Amino acid sequence: MKKFLSYLFLILLPLSVGGLSSLLTMKNMNIYSEIIAPPLSPPGILFPIVWTVLYILMGISSAIIYNSNSPKKDDALFIYGASLILNFFWSIFFFNLRNFVFSFIILLALLFLIILTVIKYYKINKLASFLQIPYVLWVAFAGYLNFFIILLN
Repeated sequence: MKKFLSYLFLILLPLSVGGLSSLLTMKNMNIYSEIIAPPLSPPGILFPIVWTVLYILMGISSAIIYNSNSPKKDDALFIYGASLILNFFWSIFFFNLRNFVFSFIILLALLFLIILTVIKYYKINKLASFLQIPYVLWVAFAGYLNFFIILLN
């Protein structure tokens, strides 16, 4: 039961971070109709679907690490927690403050922390590490979008 509750909590944690971020930025989501979007920009409806899947994968992988017996798990989970904080603030700076340059800097730091999380998770549990790969790819793609939004606008 304890293991089940840890999975439940650790899946709900990133979903809650993402949900709160969405709640705080929902009034400014119209930004896509006001800017010049870069090539390969997906339709807006895709973002909440992808982020929901990513948050669930993040939660599962963090639960795997949390439930491991590794002495390295606290360090790995700290890096992951720091990435959740940057993930939350990126949306605020991008959508609410429309500070695209600072958002891009946050995204680069976020990508670094996610890659570091993947490396740290890999040393503890390979599956937990592999579950983070879609997150790395999506944030790298978001970096592409953010960078070209800076250039085009």
